[in-house]
Amino acid sequence: ITEESNKLAKAGFTEIIYVGIHVASYGLDTKETDLGGLLVLLNKTEGIKRIRLSSIEPMTLNEEFLEKIKDCDKLCPHFHLSLQSGCDETLKRMNRRYTTDEYYGIVQGLRKHFPDCAITTDIMVGFPGETDEEFEKTLTFAEKVAFSEAHIFKYSRRKGTPADKMPDQVSPEVKDIRSKKLFEICEKSHTDFLNAHLNKPLEVLFEVCQNGVYEGKTADYITVYAKSDIDVTSTYRTVTGEYVKDGCIYGKITD
Repeated sequence: ITEESNKLAKAGFTEIIYVGIHVASYGLDTKETDLGGLLVLLNKTEGIKRIRLSSIEPMTLNEEFLEKIKDCDKLCPHFHLSLQSGCDETLKRMNRRYTTDEYYGIVQGLRKHFPDCAITTDIMVGFPGETDEEFEKTLTFAEKVAFSEAHIFKYSRRKGTPADKMPDQVSPEVKDIRSKKLFEICEKSHTDFLNAHLNKPLEVLFEVCQNGVYEGKTADYITVYAKSDIDVTSTYRTVTGEYVKDGCIYGKITD
């Protein structure tokens, strides 16, 4: 991994995303190091400016792990922690190995070590057996966490899976209603997160351009648009955010 990272850096790449089927399991086979140790090592890679993690199991980010990585200044303050449900009873039926209290503890730990970090998630509605009361718990929990962004999706039956044989399947109509309610809450926290970045200097890596408007990402994974008379593709620029539109920030390049 370090060899590949060095090669990419020498080829001109400045941001690397580390992905895997189960990223948090890195090192469990060799026992030589773990994901935290790897990140500390990769943080020293010359030429790499940003290190980004893909989706990671929530319980990996315990206090010991966070203490290890808190000084990795290249690590992007963007953590995707799949929640699936904000109700303990539903999580248990899903066979998820954490409770909402444990999940929230991880969120608090992240915000302690990485203030104002982006925490994104996936939430499923309409899992078999999900009652109105259970769904209300998910709404309350999502509001409590205030995710910077959430992917909301409806449970879909798949033959051969344990969930397909579970009783009390939720109707499509109920799934639609729940999805819309949850979307409204998560959309508000997403907008609040973006608004908190307005009128502040944002470091943006611009990647593509269309009709003189450049699109890029901040370290905390906000999509930013700005106009420029010169080509700023593949460069880092400071942008002052001016307004929010369609889940993105529009601003002016100031350097």
